[in-house]
Amino acid sequence: MILTEWLLCPICKNKTRIKLRADTELKNFPLYCPKCKLETLVNIKELKTTIIKEPDAKTQSR
Repeated sequence: MILTEWLLCPICKNKTRIKLRADTELKNFPLYCPKCKLETLVNIKELKTTIIKEPDAKTQSR
């Protein structure tokens, strides 16, 4: 039997519409939360979620 869990929003900690299996890997995945209505880039490996921080376009140097 393969372990499955709901993917939680890293911001508000509520369930999203995505279910993960233990062997799922996602890179640069745009996770949308229907409750807080925010989109966050995440990496997921072995049910561990890490948030990807993107630099703001206004603060980038040339």
